[in-house]
Amino acid sequence: MKLIYVVIDGMGGLPIEEFENKTPLEAAETPYMDSLAERGKTGLMYPVRKGIAPESDVAVLSILGYDPFKSKAHRGPLEAHGADLKIADGDLALRCNFATLGKEKRIVDRRVGRDITTREAAKLSEAINERVKLKSNLAELEFKNTTGHRAVLVIRSRRMFLSGQITNTDPAYSRVEGLGVAKTKVEMILKECRPLNETEEAKASARLVNEFVEKSHTILADHEINKLRAKEGRLPANLILTRDAGSSLPRLVKANERYGVSFACLADMPIEKGIAKAANLELIDVPLPTSSVRKDSITRVKKLLHHLPSFDCFYMHIKGPDEPGHDGKPHLKKQIIAGVDRFFFGNLLPKINMASCILCVTADHSTPCKLKAHSDDPVPILVAGNRIRGDHVKKFSERDCRKGDLGILTRGTELMPRLISLFKSGES
Repeated sequence: MKLIYVVIDGMGGLPIEEFENKTPLEAAETPYMDSLAERGKTGLMYPVRKGIAPESDVAVLSILGYDPFKSKAHRGPLEAHGADLKIADGDLALRCNFATLGKEKRIVDRRVGRDITTREAAKLSEAINERVKLKSNLAELEFKNTTGHRAVLVIRSRRMFLSGQITNTDPAYSRVEGLGVAKTKVEMILKECRPLNETEEAKASARLVNEFVEKSHTILADHEINKLRAKEGRLPANLILTRDAGSSLPRLVKANERYGVSFACLADMPIEKGIAKAANLELIDVPLPTSSVRKDSITRVKKLLHHLPSFDCFYMHIKGPDEPGHDGKPHLKKQIIAGVDRFFFGNLLPKINMASCILCVTADHSTPCKLKAHSDDPVPILVAGNRIRGDHVKKFSERDCRKGDLGILTRGTELMPRLISLFKSGES
C-alpha cells in the first residue's frame, strides 16, 4: 500500500465574472482530477483554521499534522534551513524578497517585476555579503538568494542571543498569534522593524534588521546590475524586504516515528525543503519550476515513480497556480491548473495501481486572483483509491467538493491522521 499526498500550491480561488462566476479551478479542464473525485471522497478544508489566511509554511505544517500554534515554527529559520544555511539557537533568520523602493518609502513592486535572474540575484547577494557591515552587537550576516526574487538572511551576534519577536518590514504580511499571515488590505509603504516585546534581545534584533535594510538599500541602489536594469526599462532590485523572523528551528516530532511509516517529500522550494528536513522526512530533490508545466510535471512524475518502491508515503508539493494568483492573472492560473491535471495526473495515473494506493489531492491555501494574496477560504480535497467508495461528486472544485462526504475539515491538522488511518486500514 502507498499513500501519495499531492498539494497544489494556491490552487483554490474565488468566483470570477469573466469565468461566469466560476473559480479558475472550476473553469479549468481537469478530467483526471475529476475522475479521482468521482471514484473517491471529497470535501473542503481550512488549511489552518477559519479566519487565518496562512503563509505556505504555516499551511504546510498544519496539513502535515503539526499544529502551527504549538510548534513554534517560523518561516525565516525553516526557509534558511531549506536553503542549507546553518541555524543555531539565538541566530536571527528571516525570509526576504528583492523588491523595488520608490520615493517616500513607497514599494513599487514587492517582487521586482518577477524578472530578476539567478545571475542578477547572486551578484547582488555577493555585494551584500561583502559590503554590508553591521555595527551593533558585534553581529555578522549571511544573505543568500534562493529562487527568483526570494532570499534568506541569517544574522548572528557574538554578544547575545537574538530574538524573532520583531515585526516585518514587508507590509504584505503580519503576525497573528506568532504565525505569519497574509494581509488583504495593504498600504505599500516600507515598514520599520520593531520589537514585539520589551526584551533587550528583541530590541537589538529590530535595530539590526533596520540597519541591514538601510545599508543594503544604499549598496543595491548604486549597483551596476540595477543601473543596467533601469537602462533596459526594468525595475531595480534596490530593496530587501524582511518578514517572519525566528531565532530557532522547531523541534518537530519525526514524521516516521509519529505515524509509523517511511515518509518521503518531493520538494523544490526552500520552505518545503526546510519543513521536510525539520520533520525528518526523506527529502527527494526535484528541479526548480520552469515556465513549462509539461516539463515540470513529467520530471516530478518520473521522480515519484522512481522512488515509489522505497517508501510508504509521499508528500508532493506543486508550486504552479500560486504565482498567477498573486499576480491577478486568472486565465494563466486556469491554464496552469489544467496543465497540472493533464501532464502530472495524466502521466501518473496510468502508471500506478489505484487498488493498492491512496491518493490525496488538495491545496495549501487559496490565492484568489481578485485579492492577489492568500485568503482564509477553505480548499477542496479529494481522497481516492484502495477500497474508498465514491460520494457521487463528479468534479474536483470548490463548489462541488462542498457536497462531499468528507464534509468541512475545520483545521488542517485533521487531515494527516485521517490519511494515515486509511493507509493503515488498507494495508495488506
